[in-house]
Amino acid sequence: MLKPISYDKPRSVKISEADKSGFFKSGLEYNVPARGGWNIVHTGMLIPETHQVFICAQGCLRGVVLTAAEMNAPERMSWVSLSEEDMFDGSLESDIVDGVTEVLQKMQKKPRAVLIYLSCMHLFAGCDFSAILSELRERFPDIDMTDCYMTPTMRTTITPDVKMRIQLYSLLKPKKLNKKAVGILGNDIMPDTESELFTLIKSGGYEIKDIHFCKNYDEYQQMAESAFNITTRPAGKASGEILSARTGAKHLYLPASFDFGEISENYKTLCRALDIPLPELGDIAENAENALKKAAGIIGDTPVAIDFLSVARQFQLAELLLKHGFNVRYIIADSLNAEEEKSFDRIAEKYPDIEIFSSVNVNMLHMADEPHEKILAIGQKAAFYFASDNFVNLVSGGGLYGYIGIAKLADMITDAFNIPKPRKDVLRLKGHTCESCLI
Repeated sequence: MLKPISYDKPRSVKISEADKSGFFKSGLEYNVPARGGWNIVHTGMLIPETHQVFICAQGCLRGVVLTAAEMNAPERMSWVSLSEEDMFDGSLESDIVDGVTEVLQKMQKKPRAVLIYLSCMHLFAGCDFSAILSELRERFPDIDMTDCYMTPTMRTTITPDVKMRIQLYSLLKPKKLNKKAVGILGNDIMPDTESELFTLIKSGGYEIKDIHFCKNYDEYQQMAESAFNITTRPAGKASGEILSARTGAKHLYLPASFDFGEISENYKTLCRALDIPLPELGDIAENAENALKKAAGIIGDTPVAIDFLSVARQFQLAELLLKHGFNVRYIIADSLNAEEEKSFDRIAEKYPDIEIFSSVNVNMLHMADEPHEKILAIGQKAAFYFASDNFVNLVSGGGLYGYIGIAKLADMITDAFNIPKPRKDVLRLKGHTCESCLI
């Protein structure tokens, strides 16, 4: 007879009592139905004129196929189903080669490149992917091939998110560097072209190359001529390092920050590298300060909840808002990014009762059903768990950067407070900013 069991893992902890090495112990997990975050399918689709082939079990295929369908891009994806027999009958490699070959032979218009995704089962079985790619490149010499991975089992080493951003630029072929070209790498969402980052780069007469600007595969290939590559997000840092080492470019990691001092240092580093004068940015910084003060005056003591899906540095954002009078009370995060440890420590000392909530603890399931006071949520997970229609629909930083990005975020917070959103309709859309057939 089935008996009910209890799951006693705590779903929250006070920040002053949190273990920085890991806020919560692993256990039964719950996946929030807030679907705006990007996955490896969305990221791979950024390369124009390419085709994705997923080789994995049918249960895994369901998710990736639905992603392509919701993006209105099912024609850009094919798949080869992995069966149990493939794991022990010696046909693992040959089935991949034959499956991809069949997919390409049936296509009337051949893609410029193919992204081949293997699953964790192939890694468990010791699949020889280099031999597979070698054979496919020999069969299709006019089509570029690269390896991609759907391996959630590897998330404690190099995550699928980080690995996919690396592979996103693996098809680029080194060429003569253009000293007046700057590449911006590793972003899911198109960066804000109004930011000081873009203004400063352009002031030196540099051309900016970003995968979001590429209309075709040839323009994508031109990204390899960038003499400087800039990454702004922790998950994209490795992609800039690896591509720059391959092409001979200089890599600059200028993280999207909510610390005014760090923002200033980022711009000093940029201007030194590009040999351009650093303009006076005091007015822009002051505008950001004023925007924050104005937003704080409007939302008053309303509790604020921030989740890690919204920005890469949620504790740094929390510290910025707290300094400007916001009532930040809840943070949804499962781990601490080492880049914001100082912000975490300062918050823990000054605001010890702020609660950190797990994003995956199964006990969080009931949060969305409980009545809450009016809460201003920053991020989709916060909106779901605190049942708030007053939320900033921000994913992966939303492309915001620098002082102008902070000012725009302050305006977004004000709008979220004043104008409720239909939470359930918004959260069901997969891949924020991507085209969706559900709209």
